[in-house]
Amino acid sequence: MTTELPEYYFRIRDNGAFVFRIDTENRQRRIEMDQIATLNIKNGEVKPHGDGDLSDADRAAIGDWMATRKSALARRSADSIERTVEHLNLTAHWAQARANDADRLRKYRRHCLSGFARPWTGSISGPNSRRNGSLRS
Repeated sequence: MTTELPEYYFRIRDNGAFVFRIDTENRQRRIEMDQIATLNIKNGEVKPHGDGDLSDADRAAIGDWMATRKSALARRSADSIERTVEHLNLTAHWAQARANDADRLRKYRRHCLSGFARPWTGSISGPNSRRNGSLRS
């Protein structure tokens, strides 16, 4: 059972990828990867690695990969925005559904503010405060 390997491997990095040509035709039957280019997705720059030049087939494969990658990144970005909006809507609904329950909101507010300020005493709690409410100098 043999598995057909692709001719190119794209190792993804922050702003693009490193492009490797896959070679299995050697005496040891090992997979060899020779870096042929560095890609920058944001500005579309393709830099050949070392002194080598890219063939037309290399450029075509790189162009196809870049187009596919850009569309995948755009889909992910749109999905992220949609998830954020959905989360904001769920949070707003959660707050509005409990807005009529004054006791729960008071307890929640007291819980959230317990480490920062005590509005009923007028003092600020924390490492830089004294019992009488004045700050250290």
